[in-house]
Amino acid sequence: MKQYLLVICLLLSACSNLPPAITNPPLFDISYTLATQAIAHYENAPVRWGGVIIDVENEQNFSLVQVLYYPLSGDGRPQTDQPNEGRFLIKSPEFLDPAVYTKNTEITVAGTLTGDLERTIGKKAMRLPLISATTIHLWPVYMYDNYYEGFGYGYNPYYGGYPYYWGNYYWPSSTPFMRSPLFRPR
Repeated sequence: MKQYLLVICLLLSACSNLPPAITNPPLFDISYTLATQAIAHYENAPVRWGGVIIDVENEQNFSLVQVLYYPLSGDGRPQTDQPNEGRFLIKSPEFLDPAVYTKNTEITVAGTLTGDLERTIGKKAMRLPLISATTIHLWPVYMYDNYYEGFGYGYNPYYGGYPYYWGNYYWPSSTPFMRSPLFRPR
C-alpha cells in the first residue's frame, strides 16, 4: 500500500509544473504603482510581477527584458484583459534568447526590486523599475479552437437547412472546408 501512495504522490507532484515563486506571491506583495512612486523606499524588496514582453537586450554579462506590466491572477499569470500600468525591466545574469523571449509573450518574474534604469521610449526618457530575477516563467499560448461550434444545430447557408445535415452526415459549422467558397454540395 505504501508503494502505491508513493507513486500517487510522485504523479501528483509532476502535475504542478509552475515554480513556487511564481504561484505564491511574496509575503508583502508590493504593487507596481507603489514601487514607481517611491522606488528608493522599496529597494531590495521581493516582488512578483508580470506582463507582456516588449523588448530583449543582451549585454556581455546579463540580459534585460522590457515588460509592459499587467496585474497578476491568483496563479501568477498576467491578466491582459485588465489595463496595463506601465513598464518595468527584468535583469537576468543568464543569456535570454530573443527567439524564445519574443515580443508579446506573457511573462511572470519573481525577484528583488533593485532600483530603476533610464530608458528612452520614443523620444521620451523614462525611469523604469528594475527587478533582479530569481525565477522567470514564460506562459504558453493557448489557441481556442471551437471546432464543434453549432454542431447539429442552427441554420447553415451552405446547406440551407436546419440542422446541418448533408449526405447522411451531420457536419460542424466552423470547419474551414465548409466555409470555403470552393465548397459545393453534391
